[in-house]
Formats: sequence, structure tokens, C-alpha cells
Amino acid sequence: MADLTFIGSVLVAVLGVFLFYRLRKNAKSASTEKASCAASTATTVIDKGEGRSNDRIDDVIIVGAGVAGAALAHTLGKDGRRVRVIERDLTEPDRIVGELLQPGGYLKLIELGLQDCVEQIDAQRVFGYALFKDGKATRLSYPLEKFHADVSGRSFHNGRFIQRMREKAASLPNVQLEQGTVTSLLEENGTITGIQYKSKSGEELKAYAPLTIVCDGCFSNLRRSLCTPKVEVPSCFVGLLLENCQLPFANHGHVILADPSPILFYPISSTEIRCLVDVPGEKVPSISKGEMAKYLKTGIAPQIPPELHDAFLSAIEKGNIRTMPNRSMPAAPHPTPGALLMGDAFNMRHPLTGGGMTVALSDIVVLRNLLRPLKDLHDAPTLCNYLESFYTLRKPVASTINTLAGALYTVFSSSSDQARNEMRQACFDYLSLGGVFSSGPVSLLSGLNPRPLSLVCHFFAVAIYGVGRLLLPFPSPKRMWIGARLISSASGIIFPIIKAEGVRQMFFPATVPAYYRAPPAQ
Repeated sequence: MADLTFIGSVLVAVLGVFLFYRLRKNAKSASTEKASCAASTATTVIDKGEGRSNDRIDDVIIVGAGVAGAALAHTLGKDGRRVRVIERDLTEPDRIVGELLQPGGYLKLIELGLQDCVEQIDAQRVFGYALFKDGKATRLSYPLEKFHADVSGRSFHNGRFIQRMREKAASLPNVQLEQGTVTSLLEENGTITGIQYKSKSGEELKAYAPLTIVCDGCFSNLRRSLCTPKVEVPSCFVGLLLENCQLPFANHGHVILADPSPILFYPISSTEIRCLVDVPGEKVPSISKGEMAKYLKTGIAPQIPPELHDAFLSAIEKGNIRTMPNRSMPAAPHPTPGALLMGDAFNMRHPLTGGGMTVALSDIVVLRNLLRPLKDLHDAPTLCNYLESFYTLRKPVASTINTLAGALYTVFSSSSDQARNEMRQACFDYLSLGGVFSSGPVSLLSGLNPRPLSLVCHFFAVAIYGVGRLLLPFPSPKRMWIGARLISSASGIIFPIIKAEGVRQMFFPATVPAYYRAPPAQ
């Protein structure tokens, strides 16, 4: 097996060099196109001074108070910034995603001083995953041996977690949370100067600050002026809430490699288990016509572990079936003086791996560290030039989690292609080997090892392992052909994701000039 891993690593190195030179030319042309697009994209409203202005003087305006917005408001407020947060709805959210925080995300929560936000909400500790396929199961534990005993994943009701962070942010005297709907960004001479919004009472207002950070989520209506959004919807989640039942492996997330795509189970309180059934494509069976209930009972229930089967059927009968589109969008920012994108408004990945909050919290740590040396944020062009380093410094964590999420979703989904199905089986068997073969990939998934090269090595080690399974003990022309197609399929899965993330920023960040930008002199 060590020989197979070594061969896989060598193959990855060769393929990586080939990919780098192949895509360098395309990356340059894409960069030119992006710059042209940035120059021609108009921001929303040119400020003519009309409309009532808010008298408060702010350093930062944050649009949105979800996980990213609330955490960022507390972080910048704690550093002494005067922060205004405009959130469309300050009541407790009720969502079926954003309920699992990986250990890497929990470490970022500690770094931001927000770890107490997972207390008093009946959050459950998560120590790893259990993977199921064709009646077989394997347990994959987080490699937490080197960390404090309190470090683990956490799962919870998303709304409770967000409300705790909002309360913590609002407890700071220099942070103001306000309910309102932001309708546009205000622009003057190419610089974003603030926002125009409608208050809870319906009054049209304006607010000004030298830096506006847009964190208005996956359905953002402001991102188009700040990035080139290429949103894909590979699938939808159908959410159910199972009550008073026990998972086969306590305090673990459960992934069922079902047909046609994965099913997830994880605890969100001491008495509730979230079930997320992935349905490929943008359309799902109708809930109101009973088509969804029939699909879940006939197509999905037979694939559920026996311990959860009755609770699954009971949840369907209760009728509280929810759906959510799974969106994916690589980060493609237009550096804009006076404004910045964060959270799902900026970058999304398939939620299969539960990495979204980890990326958002990691981004906040990077931004906080960049802003800390700055007392004055009013020189917008200089600040914009300096903050271009943010897009490179965030890449190790973000690109690792984004790439893994996209690749795993494709590998874990069933296919009519025999080579793809061989890759799926190889992945399950590889992870079942234990040792470095499970701890390595799980450390990537958990955000504890944000190293893109390690991800690529493990991914192709799985592919090589799959080829070895096909060729041993006796190769045949058919098996050799399937093996070649398996390698080709693996390349076709991961290389487009890497290209979208940016080869240079992902693997060679030190070659990007913005990586070395120092804070402007003040």
C-alpha cells in the first residue's frame, strides 16, 4: 500500500506540473478578462446626497448578521472599530444547513473569542464521521490527539448559534445592530462610500463608512457589483428532523453512500437528529402533491441504516419536509475601493463536508489581522490595494475545503460510468484502511490541515489504489481500460475545481505580489 501511495504521489507531481503550465496561459487570459469586467461593472447607485442620512459616524458597515456578519461585527468591535450592522431579519433564523462546525472552525471560534456561543444552545460534540456503503460501515475519527480536550466539532440549531453571536456582538457599546433591508451600495468616483437601506418602519435611509463589508448570504443581491458570480446548483438538500432515536455511532456525523447521492445524519440537540437527503439537480419532487413523501419512502428509506429507519419514516409522516438548494460559487472578486465581500456572498461550496462556517471564520481571522495595524480606513484606494492580499492569504484554508467538498460530492454520488463507481468504492475502501489513509483525508475535511497539495496527493492515492484493486491479482485488457478511465475520471473531477480556485494562489501563493503587501503608512 505504501508503494501505491508513493506511485500516486509521483503521478500527482507530474500531473500538477503539466496542469500548471497548461493552465498558466488560460489563467492570464482569464485575469485580463476579469479586470476588463471589473472596469465595466457599474456599482449600484451614484450618491447624489438625496435621502436622509444617519447621524452616526461608523468605521465599518456590515451588511448581514448571519454567521459571517455577526462574528465579524464582534471581532472588529472588540478591536475598537465603530461598527454598524444592517440585517434584514433579526429574529432567530430557521435553516436546515449551517448546523455542523468542523474542529478547524471551532479553533477559529476560540481565536475570535466566540467559543462560548456554542454553549447554552444544547450543541453536541462531534468526534468524526461514520461512512456507510452497501451494508458496511467504517468510522473515521478526527485527529484531535494534539489538541485540548475541548476541541472537537460542534453541531447545533443554526438559528440558536447565530442569535448567540448576535447577542455577543450587540453587547459591545461600539457595535449597533439594526433591522433593515439594504437596497444598494452608494458609490462616488468609483469608491463605495456606504449603503442605502430601508428601515424596519419603511423609512429610506443612508449610512456612510470608509469600509462596507457585504455578508448578505448565498442569495446576495449586492454581490454582482463586487465580483463575477458563477453560481452552480449541483443538487438540493431535503431536510427532515428525526426525534428520540440514537445514531449507530454516537457523536459522529453519518454519511450514507446511497443511490443516487449521499444522505447525511448528525445530531443538532440532545434529542434531535438532522437528516439531509441529497437530490441531484435543481428540481425536487413536489412536497404539496405528495411526490416528495413517496420518493423518500420508496427510494430513500430502504437505504437508511436499520437503527434510523423507523424514525425516518415517522419524520416523513409528520410532514415537516424542508428543501434547500446547494450552491457552489468560486471566489472571483473585483477589488473595489471601500467594499469587501465575505461569507456565502463571496464564496460557496457544496455543503456535504460542512466546511462553510470554517471558511467564513478563517476569513474573518485573516481580515482582522490585516486591519489591526490600521487606525484610519479612509484612504479607500490604498486600503483596497492593501486588502488584495486577503484574497491570497485566505487560500490555504478556503481552497482546501472548497476543492474537497466539490470532489467528494462527485465521488460519493453514484454513476452509470463504471470507472466512477470504481472510484467511489476505492474511496470507501481507502478510508477504511485506517491510519494515515483515514486521518489524512479527515484532517483535510475538518479544517485541521489546510494544505492543498496534501489534498491532491490523497485524492490521486485513492485513484491509484482503485487501479491497484482492478489490476490485482491478474490484470485483463478490460480492467486496464477501466483503470485508465478511472485515472482520467479522477483528473476530470479535481482539475476543473483547482482551476476555478486558482492554481497559482492555491499552490504557489508566495509568487503572488499581493502576498507581501505591507500595511499603508499612517
